[in-house]
Amino acid sequence: MEDPRSPRVMYFSSDQGDSFSQALLPSASTEQFYSILDGDEDMLFMHVDNPGDTYFGTMYTSDDRGILFSKSLERHLFDGQRKSDFTNITSLRGVYLTNKLDVDGHIRSVISFNRGGTWRQLNKPDNVNCDRVKNCNLHIHGEHSRNNRIVPMLALSEPTAIGLVIAHGTVGNSLSSSQHPDVFVSSDGGYNWRGTLRGPHHYSLLDSGGLIVAVEAHHEGQVKTIKFSTDEGQCWKLYNFTEQPFFFAGLASEPGTKAMSVSVWGFRPEEDGQPMWVAVTIDFQSLVTRQCNARDYEEWLAHSTEGGDPEINGCVLGLKETYRRLKKQSVCRNGRNFAVIKKQSPCLCTREDYICDYGYYRHVNTSECVRQPVDVNKTLDMCLNGEEDELLTAGYRKVPSDRCEGGFTPRLKVPTVIRPCGVKPSPGPPDKSPSSVTHFDTPTERLVLILVCAGAALVILVAVVSAVLAVRRVVNGTRTPAYSFSNLRIQEENNCITVDHSSNGTACHQDSDEDLLH
Repeated sequence: MEDPRSPRVMYFSSDQGDSFSQALLPSASTEQFYSILDGDEDMLFMHVDNPGDTYFGTMYTSDDRGILFSKSLERHLFDGQRKSDFTNITSLRGVYLTNKLDVDGHIRSVISFNRGGTWRQLNKPDNVNCDRVKNCNLHIHGEHSRNNRIVPMLALSEPTAIGLVIAHGTVGNSLSSSQHPDVFVSSDGGYNWRGTLRGPHHYSLLDSGGLIVAVEAHHEGQVKTIKFSTDEGQCWKLYNFTEQPFFFAGLASEPGTKAMSVSVWGFRPEEDGQPMWVAVTIDFQSLVTRQCNARDYEEWLAHSTEGGDPEINGCVLGLKETYRRLKKQSVCRNGRNFAVIKKQSPCLCTREDYICDYGYYRHVNTSECVRQPVDVNKTLDMCLNGEEDELLTAGYRKVPSDRCEGGFTPRLKVPTVIRPCGVKPSPGPPDKSPSSVTHFDTPTERLVLILVCAGAALVILVAVVSAVLAVRRVVNGTRTPAYSFSNLRIQEENNCITVDHSSNGTACHQDSDEDLLH
């Protein structure tokens, strides 16, 4: 910011800090903040907070330079302690999970399978009833819930456990803090879920997802039993790992999910009042003794649906990905040498491979990107070394890292128009009356006029050519353009959040997670 009273703007560098360019994002006042939710070499997820204590803001996704940002999700939940529920589901490419605060004051979970291009609510698990609620979906507890000690763990996924996601959640109209959180599992990256354990648990993935272990979370009770599943949470078995129970403190396994052992640690109170710390390591290799062979694996097309069009079924971010993964009914060890094997093939481009460019939004019930009403007849402009560039766009931008080929192509973009920054077109010459027109009657006088006009035209031509070359040097230089946000500041209305404090005591509640907001 230029001074303590001015708003803050975001700058990014793509050359290790040698140069910085201003991002095309709304400026943030002293009551707001920026937060980078996630990022890699292709794209950034950025949260821009709303003014005031609204507990929400707007999520944007960037281009591969970190300069042009597009609106991804409105009313993204972000509390006063600057905690976000945003989660990258690492077991399947392009999947992200987060929570939003709707206008009715309820917190609801949404998931994206194309890196923030579109968001939708989670499907209700088939094995969970929710008869008394009209709109029934699964809602996942995140960082806000863990910070308020509603759940002990966040959603868990690993790149080696393809498609597997474990999370705490509630089923109903919205996320509920009064309803007991249960454990849910997805085997296809978040498309479909099933309830698997009642109540909050600590859980961990072993053997590249071939084994799941869990310990029930007791706030005051002691533990001596561990639960484990070899079929992605469909069936659980119990094992008493100690004769003397102790107060649970943590569940630890070797990073990378390759190991077959897990350690449960905690403490027992002694007679002198001092705690005695205890750690028990459980090795499941003695239980799961058989090494997996080729018959234990199956081919799985990610992002696919039954009965879908073969041409586009499974196409996400321009690719079809077929994985080799362990069958649920196979009780065997993947082992430390297990490696994820996948086959990739490109897809034809569709509108789903594009997100709406800055200043555009996806029209309701269509896939068309249309200009935001407040920006009609305006242009996105940048100022660089005294030059202004009208940034004209077709309204679409391919999702970073999307590898589709052919197919849908946005209409051609209008060529960029360059003019001096802040300089208005000069007015034309004033109209002259016939009496004020100068007449040249002699040939000599006419020749002198021609020479003067030719000289002036030559000077003007040289000046125009010099200006064009200077502009080209500026535009085609090695520096990345710095985009300004002067014409497109977001105007947010003051939103009044109402929180429903009611609780009907049924299996599915309609109250929001009000404890997270206070």
